[in-house]
Formats: sequence, C-alpha cells, structure tokens
Amino acid sequence: MTSTTPGAALPELHPDHILSLVEGRHPHPHDALGAHPVEGGWVIRAIRPLAQAVTAVRADGTEVALNHVQDGLWHGFAPGEGQAYELRADYSDAPSHTSGDPYRFVPSVGEIDVYLFGEGRSEQLWHWLGAHHRPHEDVDGVAFSVWAPHAQAARVVGDFNGWVGARHAMRRLSDQGVWEIFVPGLGAGDNYKFEILTPEGHWVTRADPMARYTEVPPSTASKIGDTIYAWTDDEWMRARAATDPHQGPMSIYEVHLGSWRPGLSYRDAAEQLVDYVRETGFTHVEFLPLSEHPFGGSWGYQVTGYYAPTARFGHPDDLKFLIDTLHRAGIGVIMDWVPGHFPKDEWALAKFDGQALYEHSDPRLGEHMDWGTLIFNYGDSQVRNFLVANALYWLEEFHVDGLRVDAVASMIYLDYSRDEDQWVPNRHGGRENLEAISFLQEVNATAYKRNPGIVMIAEESTSFPGVTRPSDQGGLGFGLKWNMGWMHDTLSYIGEDPMWRSHHHNEITFSFVYAFSENFLLPISHDEVVHGKGSLLGKMPGDQWQKLANVRAYLAFMWSHPGKQLLFMGSEFGQPSEWSEQRGLDWWILDQPVHQGLHRLVGALNRVYAATPALWEQDNSSDGLEWITSSSESNVLGFLRVARDGTKLACLVNFGGNPVDGYRVGLPEAGRWVEVLNTDAAEFGGSGVGNFGAVTAVAEPWDDKPASATLTIPPLAGLWLRHEPEA
Repeated sequence: MTSTTPGAALPELHPDHILSLVEGRHPHPHDALGAHPVEGGWVIRAIRPLAQAVTAVRADGTEVALNHVQDGLWHGFAPGEGQAYELRADYSDAPSHTSGDPYRFVPSVGEIDVYLFGEGRSEQLWHWLGAHHRPHEDVDGVAFSVWAPHAQAARVVGDFNGWVGARHAMRRLSDQGVWEIFVPGLGAGDNYKFEILTPEGHWVTRADPMARYTEVPPSTASKIGDTIYAWTDDEWMRARAATDPHQGPMSIYEVHLGSWRPGLSYRDAAEQLVDYVRETGFTHVEFLPLSEHPFGGSWGYQVTGYYAPTARFGHPDDLKFLIDTLHRAGIGVIMDWVPGHFPKDEWALAKFDGQALYEHSDPRLGEHMDWGTLIFNYGDSQVRNFLVANALYWLEEFHVDGLRVDAVASMIYLDYSRDEDQWVPNRHGGRENLEAISFLQEVNATAYKRNPGIVMIAEESTSFPGVTRPSDQGGLGFGLKWNMGWMHDTLSYIGEDPMWRSHHHNEITFSFVYAFSENFLLPISHDEVVHGKGSLLGKMPGDQWQKLANVRAYLAFMWSHPGKQLLFMGSEFGQPSEWSEQRGLDWWILDQPVHQGLHRLVGALNRVYAATPALWEQDNSSDGLEWITSSSESNVLGFLRVARDGTKLACLVNFGGNPVDGYRVGLPEAGRWVEVLNTDAAEFGGSGVGNFGAVTAVAEPWDDKPASATLTIPPLAGLWLRHEPEA
C-alpha cells in the first residue's frame, strides 16, 4: 500500500535552506530532515541526490512515495500516527538501496552528559563522546559525537558512505559545541573521520579525538570498534583496592614494547613478557606510551589518539589480555601518560575545528619550541575534562595500576625551555603555570578517589615543592616522583674510575640528604641509554669484568637506597650497545656466562627485595634509614634499612677497585649476620670474595651502634646482611 502527498501543500523550505541541507553544512539538519508532524500526519524529508525514486517504508508495511523537491531533497506525506521507517532509493544505473534514516532519531547523547562536559565534570567521557556501536531507540547502529565548538557544521565520513559526508551531517546539540548523529544499521569495523566546516568556511578532515580504535599507522583513520573482552583479574583488582602501593615493594621493568622483542603482538607479549618478568622478579612493568601515535620514533610520546591503544600490536582487547595476564601472574602494570603536549599533525588535534581548541591560542603558552609540539589549554574546562577522563579511562577500562606522567616540569613552568621574551607570567607575575598545576591536582585527586590502590608518578626534574604532597594540602598530589637528582649524581659518580671516586664521594651520598623530602622513585630509564649516552654497561669504567662488577654494585646500591626503583629493559643483563627503537635488545649477549650472572643478580635482587619489608615499608620515612658507615677514602658506604617492626637489613657497598679487609662497622645487634646478597658471588660473575656467608658481631659499640663486626667487603660489590636470631 502506497500513500502519496496530500492535496494540501507540504511546508516549503527556502532554497538556501535546501542547499545547506543537500551540501551537508546545516548546523541543525534534524530540524528539517527526518519525520516532522503536520496536519493529519507527518512530512518525511530525505537527501538522496542521485536517486530516481525514493520511498519511505514504514514499520506497518505501508510505503510513502517521496517527491523530488530540489537538488536531491525529497519529501512526502505519511498519514496517521508517527512510526519507524526506512528509506528505499531506486537508481537508474545501480541496484535499489534500503537504509535507516539517521534524521528520524532523537539525540543519542544525553543532556546531562553535555551539561557535565560543559562544566568539566564528565568523568567517564568515553562512555558517550566519540563513536559507539550500540542500540538506540531499539535500533542497532553507531552513535557519533564530537566536540567542535568553533565549527559552522560537522559531518561524518567513512567507509560506510564512500567518504562523502553530505548524507551524514551532524546536529549541534548546545552551546558547548557538541555535534551528534546516530547512523542506524552501521556496525563495527568501518573506518571514519569527522569533517569540520571551519569559521573561515573551509572543510577540514579530522580523526576522532575520542576514538578507542584506529587504523594501523601510518594510516590515520579512526575505526568503529567493539569490545568483547571478559576480565579474569578480579582477585588482583580486589587486592589492589585494599593495598597501598606507596608502602609496598615496587621494582619496575620499563619496556618499549616494539623493540623488546620486535614483531610481538600484545598477545605474543602476554606469554613471553610475562614469563620473563616473572623470571626476573620485577613487581611491575611500565610500558612506554601505548596510546596511538603516528611516528614510531617518538616512542609514543607524541600522541594523537589519547583513548586508543596503538594498533601496531593488535586490537584493544588484545592489550586487555596482556594486562590481564600480567595481573594473573602477580605483576602490576604502569603506563606512561603524556598530557603535556601533542603533535601538530593536521589530521589530529591541532586546530581541530579550524581554531586553537585543545591547545592554547597564544604560542607563548601553547607551543613547545624545542619539541615542535603543542601544549594543552589547561585553563579550559572541557580540555581538562578530556585529559582527566583519559587518565581514568586507562585506569578503569584497561585496569592499569598506575600512570607515569611525562614531562611534568614542562607543564608547571611557563618559562620551561624558553627565552625571556617567549613566555607570559601568571597573574601574580610568577613563572608557575597555575592552570597546569590546578589540572595536575585535579587529575591526581580524581584518580586516587575513584581508583584506590593505584599510583600516580611524576617525571619531574626540578625542586618544585610538594610534588607528592596531597593536593588538599597544596601539593600536586602525586604518589611518587622520579628522583632525577639521584640518577644524575650517581651516574656521574659511577662513571668515574674507582681510583678517583674518593674525590666525588658526595655525589653518591648527597641523595640521602633529601631522600624523604618527597616520595621518590629511582629511575634508570630509557632516556639514559639513548642519544649518545650509551648503555648502562657502557657508562662504566674499566675492562669487561670491571664494567659488569660496577653495574652489579650500582644496582645493589639502587635497590637498597630509600625509594622504589625502575630499570629500563636490557640493563638487567648488561646490554653493551645503546638502545634504539628500530631494533631489538642484544639478547645474544646472554650466551656469555658473565652476562648470565648479571641477569641472575637482578633476579636475586628482586626476590630478596620483595621478601624484605625493611627495604620498602618505610621508603618515605626517615625512620626507614640509619647510617652505619661512610668512607670516602675507601669508597665504602653502609646503612641500615628498617622495617616498621624494627627488623633491619645492613647494606654495604664498596665502590673501590680493591677488596677491603678487616673493615669494622657498627651494627644494632650482636650475633650472626648472614649474607643474604653478595654481588661478588661467583654465580653472579664475581670473584667470590666474601665472608663465608656470614659475619659475627660482638657487643662492642662502634659509631653509635651497640655492636660491631669486622668483615671483608669485595671489590666493586654490595653486601646485604641480615641478623639471624639465636635458636
């Protein structure tokens, strides 16, 4: 049964109105297209430029023939009550095509969501902004939405419409600048982007800032996707919520996934990386950024897809599988997060809607000259919302246990790496970026509030006060801060020939002066083994044996020093060459027994560390450390690490090239002190010098301790001694 247009004329549209609809540049296309009530029924309007005939097929089976109005606009009268319908278009040179009408649906985005976004408080922004394959009004399809407040018009282009967006113009929902359209019948798998009509009248094409799936680089389209992953880490997540990681053991293995073992997918790594980390005993893995990025040589630090795991290694569900597998193996996951800057690629965030949007419009505030990147406008509530929600997205959707925030110093200082005339003081005349500081406080407070048991880590290289002080006390609110001063001083010291180290003793001890001023993490990261700096092994003086011995002593010192620790991949077995993302690690070196020894030592360090609360329970309190010796003349230093129950571990390091015999140290108790670790042991590639497994302390005071022992400290080696109570 077919109905036709009634005798009374249907409401007419102005020719300019029709042209803007046909060209897909009307900001409110749903106001004219779709079904709208008129006397006695409904007028149905649709755009089908090349059709010979267009028919609306209603849910009750009746058909409404539409008449051509102008330039591909069709309309017709549907009598009676309104009901769902589809549109059938007939063509002279192509088969008929039937599809749902995007313009018959109410908005798929809720008013509350848009309002909260305008206030900067939509904490789960990813649930509605972007592209979502889901039912709407009981019809399966994809809901698209995008934030583009400066745009005159917006439309979706993709595989599903031949990348011609005129038939999928979006409507502007509010003054917040959110645009929306629901495309019925569309499923997962298609690529898409948004077309934006700039204030200057130019169409630009942009990837979706909220895309959760992307093409594999160098392709740049966003992808409609689905997740079907079912997590199996409930036990881990319950334990995480009940645990304070700041008071627990944390030894982090930093990984660039693309070059750890080249060619691995997320699922391949779920087997190989998990087995390796379990073997070496690290408590956590930290991945260099896995958010989508176009240039592999940026190592992930120039992000274009903040909500999309890089497609280089597989589907987002495959990353979830990797994280899930790590959790089930008892290994935590930290991910690098880069809210400090983003690249200028024209298809991504830069001038997204034709004007500065995500970035600050003033280049003195919105551009990193050194890096050639743009800086987020932290004073804009929606930009802050985008970033805060992004942090929560990784913590909540991907079960990531912590975020290491990159380049915090570049965010909190307005004059960071700028000449005097290249920056603008804050409202108080100072150099602090007050908006960025407020943003960091907000993201940290929100992350900890919503996700108990996670850790937020700052890569911050200055003396900015209160990085790890709670935000409600005026601090930035991070849980841990990278101790860049420790890294710089100790690497400078260890690079000296042992003959001259006595003149640099303050470099190895200075970090103890401020060790408890923040909650610190000691990093030997990827930044220290690239760009001509050489590998950790390559920084050491001497022949091969001495280089490896220096590394062993240095790592023993690092693991016993107050603070958590991070080691970049390859350093755990003494990679000889500088790291490059373009090739894999020097795994072949493990064929050599001395490198196997270093590898075994790192495993031993991690296992003893995890089992010894004295090494981590009071990392952030001076109660966790007591000095017992420091001699620049012999290059020896020693201290006690103290658990909350008073249990103590004596840690001694000889950074000299010769063994020190008959060295007397004060100890807190008389009796037998067992060597729980000796980095000079033969099994680790050392010379085997030691104390036959234990020393005996006598009740003779020394250096303000009630007991003392005389012992041998091997060359270029660390000793850990634990008191063994009498039977």
